[in-house]
Amino acid sequence: MDIEKLIEEIKKKKSFLCVGLDVDLEKIPPHLKELEDPIFEFNKAIIEATHSYAVAYKPNTAFYEAYGIQGWKSLERTIRYLNTNYPEIFTIADAKRGDIGNTSTRYAKAFLEAMNFDSITVAPYMGKDSVEPFLAFENKHTILLALTSNQGANDFQLQETQQNQLFEQVIATSQKWKNAERLMYVVGATKAAHFKKIRAIAPHHFLLVPGVGAQGGSLKEVCRFGLTEDIGLLINSSRGIIYASKEKDFAEKAALKAQELQQEMAIYLN
Repeated sequence: MDIEKLIEEIKKKKSFLCVGLDVDLEKIPPHLKELEDPIFEFNKAIIEATHSYAVAYKPNTAFYEAYGIQGWKSLERTIRYLNTNYPEIFTIADAKRGDIGNTSTRYAKAFLEAMNFDSITVAPYMGKDSVEPFLAFENKHTILLALTSNQGANDFQLQETQQNQLFEQVIATSQKWKNAERLMYVVGATKAAHFKKIRAIAPHHFLLVPGVGAQGGSLKEVCRFGLTEDIGLLINSSRGIIYASKEKDFAEKAALKAQELQQEMAIYLN
């Protein structure tokens, strides 16, 4: 999917909501655990209930890897289901990969070709030659970890360099890499005060923003500083939507939570 199609879908649905599919078998409704593939069945129900309000889905691969081969099969079934039934939806492999040369190329092939995700999250710590192999894939997108919402972000990302803070240097430097137009950036909603700085460096790139709601981030503040003429935001919500209920009405409750966010987003888009 190219950016123009994503923007078109956002305008059509009046939403820039991304639903995080972080499936924990201990948290899903008990009746699903009796099925052959409870993870996939949970995802399928969530997708069917929320796709009218969402423009993207983001499975965090750790939640699938934790269950071994069966978890990978559930992930593969989920992405195939999305690509087959909702090709207009933007898909994100939240894999946080990053290594040099051929290793990064193989990571990219695994998620962008074999599993056919539209994008993948990548760690920038190893620099240019660990990220450019991901950027080589046409009509695919690399979402670079820039300024995250976790407490440990203070350890490195917010450290002062001679000219700016480290996260600013990461974003500015990455703009010079080959195929940098295929970059997006992860910026935590709890860091809304820094959005103005980020937009000064990357005025047109999409930002994937976790941390709204359960982690304390404000959608209003993120939109105030992060929205662009071409929207430029994907707001991720995981637990707040998919675990809205642990009963048989889980999908319906998830839909209500997704709709609430979509309706608020529609206001800011207007």
